Amino acid sequence: MKKLLTVAIALALSAAVFAQDNNRQNDNESLASPDPTVMGNDSARQALREVSVDRYELEGSWNAHISPDNGVINARLFEGNPLAKEPLKGEEDAEDSKVLGIKVEFFHRGVNSFFIKSARPIPIEGVTKTISLWVAGRNMNHEMYVLVQDYNGNNFELYLGSLGFSGWKKMSVAVPPTPDGEHGIIQSSAYHGVKPGLRIVGFRVDCNPMLARGTYYMYLDDLRAVTDLYDLENRDEDDMNDDW
Repeated sequence: MKKLLTVAIALALSAAVFAQDNNRQNDNESLASPDPTVMGNDSARQALREVSVDRYELEGSWNAHISPDNGVINARLFEGNPLAKEPLKGEEDAEDSKVLGIKVEFFHRGVNSFFIKSARPIPIEGVTKTISLWVAGRNMNHEMYVLVQDYNGNNFELYLGSLGFSGWKKMSVAVPPTPDGEHGIIQSSAYHGVKPGLRIVGFRVDCNPMLARGTYYMYLDDLRAVTDLYDLENRDEDDMNDDW
């Protein structure tokens, strides 16, 4: 009887540990791949579309910067593509043969950052739910952020994740909705007319002090966003634009 009781307790503990591991795995997957359908508006009033923000095909459209005290940085385009990437529906024939390469030559170890910025902030129509791009991080534990600007011109940073992985990886981040229409990232309001509410400014990489030495390479491709176009698609054709 004692043996049966011991076996039963062991099975119960194993089931609890297994369930906890599954929950932890599901939580990690949800953080890595945020679900835009559960963010913000009621799903019945959303028209979600995945749109291309930039495919990194035009030389000179992105610039890289680092403090001259910490190192030298270069940005240029290369022929290539992540093999796992799937083209957007209806854009299978769009030009998409290049990636943006970043090369950083550090002068010394230390706490420093470098920036990858668009020549001009890139507007996204509608209400942006998630932002994603493909990154080759060369398995270095640097931290990457996407820099955005809302309708009011306020700047925000959203954490994309660690670059401690090999090969290409699709990195995604959710854009938190404003809690009251007055605070946080403002994208839509009755006072804001019809202009796009979010703009992509660029990216910041915070370097791990122990790894910021020698030469570091990273590559970017296919910046996309999932955006809610409900208000734009359901706007009456005879309605006036509040942009004068």
